[in-house]
Amino acid sequence: MTPILFIMIYLKYLLHLSFSRYNGSLPNGDRGRRKSRFALYKRLKANGVKPSTVHVISTPQASKAISCKGQHSISYTLSRNQTVVVEYTHDKDTDMFQVGRSTESPIDFVVTDTISGSQNSDETQITQSTISRFACRIVCDRNAPYTARIFAAGFDSSKNIFLGEKAAKWKNPDGHMDGLTTNGVLVMHPKGGFTEESKPGVWREISVCGDVYTLRETRSAQQRGKLVENETNVLQDGSLVDLCGATLLWRTADGLFHTPTQKHIEALRQEINAGRPQCPVGLNTLAFPSINRKEVVEEKQPWAYLSCGHVHGYHNWGHRSDTEANERECPMCRTVGPYVPLWLGCEAGFYVDAGPPTYAFTPCGHVCSEKSAKYWSQIPLPHGTHAFHAACPFCATQLSGDQNCVKLIFQGPID
Repeated sequence: MTPILFIMIYLKYLLHLSFSRYNGSLPNGDRGRRKSRFALYKRLKANGVKPSTVHVISTPQASKAISCKGQHSISYTLSRNQTVVVEYTHDKDTDMFQVGRSTESPIDFVVTDTISGSQNSDETQITQSTISRFACRIVCDRNAPYTARIFAAGFDSSKNIFLGEKAAKWKNPDGHMDGLTTNGVLVMHPKGGFTEESKPGVWREISVCGDVYTLRETRSAQQRGKLVENETNVLQDGSLVDLCGATLLWRTADGLFHTPTQKHIEALRQEINAGRPQCPVGLNTLAFPSINRKEVVEEKQPWAYLSCGHVHGYHNWGHRSDTEANERECPMCRTVGPYVPLWLGCEAGFYVDAGPPTYAFTPCGHVCSEKSAKYWSQIPLPHGTHAFHAACPFCATQLSGDQNCVKLIFQGPID
């Protein structure tokens, strides 16, 4: 299953989370805590917590008694006869936000996984989810510089986190307990921030207490990776957080200042259409559809041969294979490859610059700026338990082709 990509934007206290899979909005609309993007603001009252008392328990009854005291706690089950319970106390200096599949009240942002590639809500299928019900928590400082840190696992409705006997867990040299969730919380910080000069970073795993580790051999292996002492769980502009079925993109206020807005993307669409690009064969004028009509293929919509980048109007010739209905021969250069409609990438938070939309991802046909396309084309997103591959940020389709994207070749009007 290809991960679904969200965006989280953090403006001092604004965290914005957006679905890649749906190109800017969920099929049935953004409602309540289930949205394509989320904004995090400083809470009226701090709800952060920090570790306090540690209990070593020898009976399940005693462990349950502590966890039922009404305050936050993390339980590490070492054996049937021994459990370590770490109580957490109120932290007036932080706010906590939780992400997960559960719709229970402790979850601030509900994320789901679906099959990638479909633009139509009727085609959307929910499979057996690999996203944890209480996947992770993000703790933000209430005072400047408003640092945000991510931790694996979230507190449930009883304010508890339980790491069972089979979960990866251990005691650190300083004596405090730590562990990993079943499918893990992975983080990648881009090199150079989220700019047109950015390069992919290295994927790491975040523990329940926020330490950074190299990846396990497989997603749910019991043996943890190696501690990476010179890296932290602090989120930065462009950080990717993978929850094994959903991927979050963290954006900051400063980063968004250099990102195109929805109005800018609409202006670029109108500018392309004002140039009256033509189909080089039919000579009919082409036009990208309105962003509000991005799910319906229109008569004037541009189509492209993704092996060469030549842009045409729709036509029904050039089939070269009975088995591959989408394989066509470009009438301009005779290159054979996928022939698809072009869709403008609508989610502004995925753009690393404000350049014109001149590149398309292959094989889905989503269009964005050159540097944005090349950036996402080299980002390896987690796939399944141990695989990684690049995916379109707007629909989560696995990318293909020599470069994962292609430069579009438009023909202007012949007057």
